[in-house]
Amino acid sequence: MFWFLLLAMVVVVAAVTLAVVGGGKIAVLQDVAPEQLTDPLPATRPVGRADVEALRLPVAVRGYRMTDVDEALGRLGAELAERDARIAELQSALAGAQATAVGGPDLLKRPQDRPRAPWEAPRQEHQQDPQQTEHPGEEPQR
Repeated sequence: MFWFLLLAMVVVVAAVTLAVVGGGKIAVLQDVAPEQLTDPLPATRPVGRADVEALRLPVAVRGYRMTDVDEALGRLGAELAERDARIAELQSALAGAQATAVGGPDLLKRPQDRPRAPWEAPRQEHQQDPQQTEHPGEEPQR
């Protein structure tokens, strides 16, 4: 009886092992396709906050897939560098415009009060007598 139980136990263990490992031509446990990144970051427009919040990286056996994480971080780094460069460019343009406005001609002076630049044509000195100034809708004073 002992030998019969031992033989039965060996047969059961072998059957279970073959079933799990797939000892036949037909695989019992089919391979699962690796999880892929379904919604990558948009390639046709700048990345926004909603894109980053919606990003879901696929999980692998030991954490996340390195290629997907590297690709997402590389894209985000490039976007941030591009935006930083654009901000620096706009700040320098603003500083240049402010420097020009501060060092330029006084905006509160009338054009005839400021000195004439060498390339400007001479101004016509045209002064009117305040007594002879006519106002629209009034008759001239005599």
